[in-house]
Amino acid sequence: MDKKSRAINLSVSETDKTQLEKIALEFGMKWGNRPNISKLVEAIARRQLTIAPNNDWSEALITALKQAIDALIDTGKLEEALVVASLLLKRSELSLPLRREIERFQENPPPSWRIEINRYIRRQQPFQLSYQDATGRWLNFTVRHAQVVPYEQRQYLDCWCEETEGNRDVPELIHNWSLRLDRIPEAGITPISGPWRPNLAHIEVEMRLFGRLAVAYKTKNEDIISELLPGQEPVRKVVRKISNTYWFIREVLPDASKIAIVSPENVRERLKQELMSACERCTMEIRD
Repeated sequence: MDKKSRAINLSVSETDKTQLEKIALEFGMKWGNRPNISKLVEAIARRQLTIAPNNDWSEALITALKQAIDALIDTGKLEEALVVASLLLKRSELSLPLRREIERFQENPPPSWRIEINRYIRRQQPFQLSYQDATGRWLNFTVRHAQVVPYEQRQYLDCWCEETEGNRDVPELIHNWSLRLDRIPEAGITPISGPWRPNLAHIEVEMRLFGRLAVAYKTKNEDIISELLPGQEPVRKVVRKISNTYWFIREVLPDASKIAIVSPENVRERLKQELMSACERCTMEIRD
């Protein structure tokens, strides 16, 4: 007797169809070389595959697994870290920023020297490194505090170093360096003895924000004070801790017409000189 099958139609979006085909491939449900959704549905109906909730993991569990990824990376166990990352990416509970962070790690795992730097930072272990600056010079630094920070789509090592020669920042921040990670060679990192500093050097910068910027400004973690001042025109007083005047000026420069630096004078002067140089370039005659 011929076996009869009853056809059913699935009404799903193209996105959902693609996801179903992906799941079918993962479990070997294929027709030739193509994913077969019908076989996937059949396997579910026959209890060969188990359906389970994908949104019942607690925030504490998600956090613990993310910490496990970081710990595995620090110990050099990249394969294990990638396995945990893959497990997390299958969950629907992940916030969008965390999902993007894990996806970036999965697409571009850190090289061994990055793992070594992360390990030293977590252990508060001073270290020495070699660095090639933009002019091609090789420099050596003794690092006693460091943190990895993103600036303008690049990763930098913000660090407090014993060496100050060539640093053009204000005197209070002359021990702070911002080094591009891709200019640190793998063989140039070695641990050393001695104390680890709790922080980078900092100074407090006071500024006034005017007009729409004063109202729309979003307070940053580094801000000590952020308050609207009384008056007809919106004016905001902001006092912020900074560790590098170069990056601070690059941040405020696009809104410089709506910002006034109150103190310290040397930071105020740096912004002033930057604006004067821009004005001079705008008025100079340019020839082909």
